[in-house]
Amino acid sequence: MHDTNATKTMPRAQCDDGAMWTLEKARALHDAPFNNLLFLAQTVHRQNFDPNKVQISRLLSIKTGGCPEDCGYCSQSAHHETGLKASKLMEVDRVIAEATKARDAGATRYCMGAAWRNPKTRDMDAVVAMVEGVKALGMETCMTLGMLDLEQAAQLKQAGLDYYNHNIDTSERYYSEIISTRTFADRLDTLEHVRQAGIKVCSGGIVGMGEQPVDRIDMLVTLANLPEHPQSVPINMLIPIAGTPLADARPIEPIEFVRVIALARIMMPKSHVRLSAGRTAMTDEMQALCFFAGANSIFVGDTLLTADNPGEDKNTLLFRRLGIEPMELDTQ
Repeated sequence: MHDTNATKTMPRAQCDDGAMWTLEKARALHDAPFNNLLFLAQTVHRQNFDPNKVQISRLLSIKTGGCPEDCGYCSQSAHHETGLKASKLMEVDRVIAEATKARDAGATRYCMGAAWRNPKTRDMDAVVAMVEGVKALGMETCMTLGMLDLEQAAQLKQAGLDYYNHNIDTSERYYSEIISTRTFADRLDTLEHVRQAGIKVCSGGIVGMGEQPVDRIDMLVTLANLPEHPQSVPINMLIPIAGTPLADARPIEPIEFVRVIALARIMMPKSHVRLSAGRTAMTDEMQALCFFAGANSIFVGDTLLTADNPGEDKNTLLFRRLGIEPMELDTQ
């Protein structure tokens, strides 16, 4: 028999007349019965994407360690004793060679990350050359280099950069518990510079850092209320790293993590929701729930910057079991 009560209690997916998202509305969605939340998320997902296609991305650390920021989760911070040695900026030719291998292995998007507070003028020529070289391979390009000013964002746009990643990490309320060397407003300023330059925004956060559920919800409210939704929203599950302040953080419950994925999908229906760091700690069943909840992008490769990541063989097997295929590059 059809349960009419279930449909009556189903939360609505969108704000009326383009209104701003409120914490109360987002919390009502997040706290709905789990089956209702997943049904709504999958419905929204199917309205905007092929439910059985997932974007394949590759991430390369082009400059590792020695970062002056004190982000409590990060192995690359110079403030933490993690045993990670700082490296110099990678040579352009090597970056292009690594990108070529990633493309040949099926990746359509290539992300490059440098452990900087912000790029220096002396580094911009090499960074621009990396973007141009990867773009010439026919791949989408993404960079994460810390804070950007308007001039730097314009340089990257001129080079052909498609996406710039700059996560807000958590809610504004909880932010100072994680980072003290830059403000929440600094992060939003960089996102605005990227948007003004005409580069697509990639911005999400990390869950499992000791925050409350309301902080996860409020993080998504901030992203959904930007002038435009980020075209890419990575949701990371904390990988506790020895030597960092969050080394002993209590893991987030799998169902709670899936709720965050579903809420991101509903609130930002046309964005790619990326299942990012932490997949090595997820069962296949948990990942399957995340894909059902609307995640449609992953990183492949054995590492994400400095953290472990499932290898290609494991991803291929999981995709085969779920009937998922890699998403083709969108050339529009």
